[in-house]
Amino acid sequence: MAKWAIHFPKKTNNLTKLYFLVFTAILCTLSYFLGLWHNSPTVAISRSYYAAAGSDCPHPNSTSTSIQFPTTTNLDFSAHHYLPDQSLTTARDFNAPPCNASLSEYTPCEDVQRSLRFPRENLIYRERHCPNSEEVLRCRIPAPYGYRVPFRWPESRESVWYANVPHKELTIEKKNQNWVRLEGERLSFPGGGTMFPRGASAYIDEIGELINLKDGSIRTALDTGCGVASWGAYLLSRDILAVSFAPRDTHEAQVQFALERGVPALIGVIASIRLPYPSRAFDMAHCSRCLIPWGQNDGVYLTEVDRVLRPGGYWVLSGPPVNWQNRWRGWGRTTESLRNEQDGIERVAKSLCWKKLVQKDDLAIWQKPANHIHCKITRKVFKNRPFCEKQDPDTAWYTKMETCLTPLPEVNDVRDVSGGKLSNWPERLTSIPPRISSGSLKGITAETLKENTQLWKTRVAYYKAMDYQLAEKGRYRNLLDMNAHLGSFAAALVDDPVWVMNMVPVEAEINTLGVIYERGLIGTYQNWCEAMSTYPRTYDFIHGDSVFSLYQNRCKIEDILLEMDRILRPQGSVILRDDVDVLLKVKKFADEMQWDTRIADHEKGPHQREKILLAVKQFWTAKPSDQS
Repeated sequence: MAKWAIHFPKKTNNLTKLYFLVFTAILCTLSYFLGLWHNSPTVAISRSYYAAAGSDCPHPNSTSTSIQFPTTTNLDFSAHHYLPDQSLTTARDFNAPPCNASLSEYTPCEDVQRSLRFPRENLIYRERHCPNSEEVLRCRIPAPYGYRVPFRWPESRESVWYANVPHKELTIEKKNQNWVRLEGERLSFPGGGTMFPRGASAYIDEIGELINLKDGSIRTALDTGCGVASWGAYLLSRDILAVSFAPRDTHEAQVQFALERGVPALIGVIASIRLPYPSRAFDMAHCSRCLIPWGQNDGVYLTEVDRVLRPGGYWVLSGPPVNWQNRWRGWGRTTESLRNEQDGIERVAKSLCWKKLVQKDDLAIWQKPANHIHCKITRKVFKNRPFCEKQDPDTAWYTKMETCLTPLPEVNDVRDVSGGKLSNWPERLTSIPPRISSGSLKGITAETLKENTQLWKTRVAYYKAMDYQLAEKGRYRNLLDMNAHLGSFAAALVDDPVWVMNMVPVEAEINTLGVIYERGLIGTYQNWCEAMSTYPRTYDFIHGDSVFSLYQNRCKIEDILLEMDRILRPQGSVILRDDVDVLLKVKKFADEMQWDTRIADHEKGPHQREKILLAVKQFWTAKPSDQS
């Protein structure tokens, strides 16, 4: 019995394995015959029957039971992201030849000839006047013959290639003021200015003796009538980011010099429309002999500065009429005219509730109040200008300027800062902006900002892995983000030696430019159906997130691409992210423009519809024979 007890389980296990093998064989056989039956040809209702019925499925009342199936099933592994032939033909019909060499500095919306059609009163003719659709040039703006890749920052602050900006006028006109000198193949910038012949750095030190430029409370600045932007150039080493602007051709190529040096600048003028910035954007505004008649036209120009100046911000003025008692002979003006100009500025500043902090030698500094509590109390006694009531203070795209005072957000205490106190730089970049913490931007919360900031850190790291020029520190200096949203692309690059102009399209669902400035970054508004207020070859790198989806029913892809080509430097790079179908259309036009392009997968992998287009503009210039 013990022997049988020992061997009986082994016999049972063998039977179990045999049953399992038989059962598996039966299942496999059934599956095989089922597959044969499923794919076998039979006479059935034809597909045309269903087409007539408007369906590919049998009619529910049909009495037929056999259905025609194909004898084989072909799986389709081909890509489906192809353009229809019509779009391909459209791209092939697109032709963007080089423009004439005489257009190497063409600025469509500040064209000198077109500007003559408009009134000269109050400098309206110097404002943006863009070409209509029939006037738009559909050719590629050439770099001048002899153009070379610009010097890297910080060397570019001191020198640029003469061939890149071939203008000598300022070397003669401003020779004694140390603006710019021609030295062989280079233009050098000693850092001088009309009111700071000892150099911009020494001049900034003088300002720093009167207000604090070191504690990070002043981060964003506005330079009106900037010359070659030496003031902004030397503020950068103090972690102060200035936007400099001047009109086209007041001094030949002054803004172009600034951009070639690697300093943020735009073509612009204070005339009849608002500056393209939100309210409460800048910690400091500056005018050094900028020739703006601040006390005229009911103080409208200084009132516009007040709109963009942050509560508690500073306005710095040097040059006429400051210190006129000692300067009037050198300025070639009468003491009476200068006294009247000074009095006019003082009256306007007082009507804005500004406080004059100090006047020392050639410098005068006013401060905007932190709130309007006291201003409202005293407005009847001191005849302060009335507050604006209707217009959104952040709307600034072809918006008429007003002489009324832009009201600051309400506060409960005279010591409170209207709109919320900002952190000092660099904490300002990662702090929650008051426009978000107050809930004034629908759908954007503190958590949204944190997630967005982290998202773009990941994306920028992915970009650098694909674009070695972006990854190489110092290769790029001037960057443009065409659809900046919260400015997190720029924030991710804050430790690189670059600056980013953050553009908020006027068509964007939410106006976020105020948030960008509250983070200590800079930017402006833009409609990408029009040209940007800048010179050709401004940017080393252009980034665009969903730009072409935003504008696909508003204007032509090729017109936006041609504008990008105009403002991009030779050998500059472009990174666009958008829906794959949109990017395929963009790529076809970009290829026709002789950009080197490729489409890469999303950072999350190939299964995302959003893809990334990488492009490089080829290096080419006008030919010597084309020079006029």
